[in-house]
Amino acid sequence: MERIPEQELMNDPGHALAYAQADFEEPHNQFVQLFQNKFPLEKVDGYVLDLGCGPADVTIRFARAYPNCLVHGIDGAENMLKHGRDAIASNGLENRIELHCGRLPERGPARSSYDAIISNSLLHHLRDPMVLWDSVTSYAGAGAIVFVMDLFRPASKDDATGIVEQYASEEPVVLKEDFFRSLCASYRIGEVERQLERASLGSLSIETVSDRHLMVCGRL
Repeated sequence: MERIPEQELMNDPGHALAYAQADFEEPHNQFVQLFQNKFPLEKVDGYVLDLGCGPADVTIRFARAYPNCLVHGIDGAENMLKHGRDAIASNGLENRIELHCGRLPERGPARSSYDAIISNSLLHHLRDPMVLWDSVTSYAGAGAIVFVMDLFRPASKDDATGIVEQYASEEPVVLKEDFFRSLCASYRIGEVERQLERASLGSLSIETVSDRHLMVCGRL
């Protein structure tokens, strides 16, 4: 199956609400657990940048796991960020997490350099994947940790439909449709490898970590 691009921003109010209320506990906890497995000795006590943070569920989970870090999240969808700010306040994390509305590469985060850069499920939204990798090279400080997770594209639309039914059968229709489109828009391992080479990020490792997720990580 050839890649079928999807919309880059998810800013419709109803759409943002459905996404903010969805149950992503399993994959989002896996994100943090995999980070901890890959960097078991890291305290992560500096500034962390979350690219494409959406309603900040991963952002919050990461901040809880590493209580000495400060996290800046950036996303182009203000309606997603509204839900993120509410969640941050309800978790009492306003002094450790800041969310910024900006669309890369035109508008970047609050700082010019970060000690770690994380991103969950941004890559497949981008028509130009180099926006993500160029942002990594632009905002990563010397020795920064990079940790990116995303979906990878299945072999066929039928396979994508099967994955949606296996993991999202109880979700609202809008989320099931989004999940299907995201699978069809995702990049495969070989495509991501070429992206990393183009960005001079070949030192980062890439691997599959589930039947639908890939992971890119390493230290610059």
